[in-house]
Amino acid sequence: MTIESDLNRLREAYVARNPESQRRYQAATDVMPGGNTRSVLYYEPFPLAIARGEGASLWDADGHEYTDFLGEFSAGLYGHSHPVIRDAVINALHGGINLTGHNLLEAQLAQLVTTRIPSVQRLRFTNSGTEANLLAIAAAKRFTGRQKILVFKGGYHGGVLTFATGHSPINVPHDFVLGTYNDQAGTAALVAEHAKDLAAILVEPMQGAGGCIVGHPAFLEDLRRLATEAGALLVFDEVMTSRLAPGGRQTVLGITPDLTTLGKYIGGGMSFGAFGGRQDVMGLFDPRTQGHMGHAGTFNNNVLSMSAGIAGLSRIYTPEVAVAFNARGDALRERLNATSRAHGSTLQFTGLGTLMNLHATPEEIRHSDDIPASGQIVKDLFFFHMLDHGFYVARRGFIVLSLPLTDDDLARFHGAFAAFVDQYGKGLQK
Repeated sequence: MTIESDLNRLREAYVARNPESQRRYQAATDVMPGGNTRSVLYYEPFPLAIARGEGASLWDADGHEYTDFLGEFSAGLYGHSHPVIRDAVINALHGGINLTGHNLLEAQLAQLVTTRIPSVQRLRFTNSGTEANLLAIAAAKRFTGRQKILVFKGGYHGGVLTFATGHSPINVPHDFVLGTYNDQAGTAALVAEHAKDLAAILVEPMQGAGGCIVGHPAFLEDLRRLATEAGALLVFDEVMTSRLAPGGRQTVLGITPDLTTLGKYIGGGMSFGAFGGRQDVMGLFDPRTQGHMGHAGTFNNNVLSMSAGIAGLSRIYTPEVAVAFNARGDALRERLNATSRAHGSTLQFTGLGTLMNLHATPEEIRHSDDIPASGQIVKDLFFFHMLDHGFYVARRGFIVLSLPLTDDDLARFHGAFAAFVDQYGKGLQK
């Protein structure tokens, strides 16, 4: 048997047991291009139609149950319908959804965020991490009077700020300078070349969508120094990595960015984003000052996200819980990698804490070019194998833990991975 034949067999079984998902997908193609409105959720032969979720479980339209190891691509930290979050949303509904003005909740959530992340002296809310990064770029350009933004190949800062393979035709037309992640010498040369025009360095402390590629501390420390010397702003995109520690990845590294962007779980799993940082930079948005920058958004302070976010940060994801939760993730990743090594497999999981990604290479992954394109077929095989064993993950091998997952869930997941390398090991060996 080959990997290709094994994959075809799993796909055929998938089609056979999911007729209702297939029917719903085919109907969706009549009204949406490709039956899809969020590209990352599509996969061949057709995506599952998810009917409902509860705790750490999902059920598809054909009635199959899956243990969720994707957690809405890190936004679903609290699982599905956590009772505290649900009650917070219901209570907000009782007070009216659209209040047409400043409400009683937004400053409470802002206070919780600024207390957790000391570098965020002032902040503003948005509807997504994409918006947060767009506003951070606008602030950096206005504050510095410059135009260029240094970003890194493999980086993802939102739907119109994506650099998976370099520049994308869907990106907003800023003047981007493209660097190589974790390349200290190359980045220093780029900053030197563009210093007089550089407004900001925008970077994820760990590239999330790019494959959970961990930023080396020395590289990120260099970015802080280089930005300061060039008179540019350092912007940490912590939309994903803020969940890795009580104060985000920046507090673990001991690096203070000028601006930080946030999103996902901080809004309790609702639509949410935020950007903030130095008081003088954020002062550009102060409507009391002449010539301030406007910042619109009907739902920036919507009561559902504000209420859910307050409940989550104050009552569920406390600093103590964040530390213990990510330690569980580190332990699982280490266990998975130990199993891979024991089987002589080429597979590894990269990442930090509760975020990790499967890769079909045993070599160190410093930047996106280190990820072999040929490994996607292995990730596809893993994806359908895990679905067959009752686990929902991302096709690209992205794994995210959520709080409702139990030790038994983690043990079963490890067991399913062990079965994967045992069953397909000959094709995955060094």
